[in-house]
Amino acid sequence: MKKVVKIIDIDCANCANKLEAAIAKIEGVKEVSINFMNEKMIIDIDDNIYDNVVEKINKTKKKLEPDCQIIGL
Repeated sequence: MKKVVKIIDIDCANCANKLEAAIAKIEGVKEVSINFMNEKMIIDIDDNIYDNVVEKINKTKKKLEPDCQIIGL
């Protein structure tokens, strides 16, 4: 399932790149792209394990960028 979601309160482009790289390594994430300037994340997640992948994404976000929020995932 491909989605475009809002990502807010991320500190800088480098932080966005680190988060993008970490999310890309999660099993079930087919593709991810974070645009720091537009505060958007485009993500393609395997439909069969969607809820499990979203949980892992939120844990990764909390660890790397605890102040940012992903809205609409």
